[in-house]
Amino acid sequence: MNAVQLGELPQEALLNQYKEQGVYTDCYCVDVPRAVSQAEFVETFYTTRLFKVERFILSSLLSKPSTDEQARRLAAGEVQRFAAWTVEGRTAHQLLLCDFMGRTRSWLMSVADEATRPGSTRLYFGSAFLPKVDRATGQATYGPEFHALKGFHRLYSRALLRSAQSRLLLTKPS
Repeated sequence: MNAVQLGELPQEALLNQYKEQGVYTDCYCVDVPRAVSQAEFVETFYTTRLFKVERFILSSLLSKPSTDEQARRLAAGEVQRFAAWTVEGRTAHQLLLCDFMGRTRSWLMSVADEATRPGSTRLYFGSAFLPKVDRATGQATYGPEFHALKGFHRLYSRALLRSAQSRLLLTKPS
């Protein structure tokens, strides 16, 4: 199984608008040796066991519940809200979500990799974290909590993408 890699945002990535503003962004990618549609990727990502733990926490602590059916509807483009997120942007191969506080973005993209690996798909997952703006000075900064959790975020991002990859390898194309 291919390992999840830290990568560069593709030029067409919806998340690039934040990178261009100087906001912290990251991008992880992994290959799956079969065709995976964007809808299949999004639904799988948000219904893995690992992500269901996050969904449980969001439901319990923030009253932001979600179901597998809602994840399916998000993937199909039928809804604009899912748990703590709202769709900020969507294309045939990308989804950009904004959290309910407007501070973070989550981005998913699937790209058929016919040039280098015919029949395979490259899956991307990335995030953007907007800094806090001091109301008195107008200065944008990342607080100590951001720096303290950045390492965990990196590990968790890899684990989420690896979890989706594993499930996609075990399932037949939809």
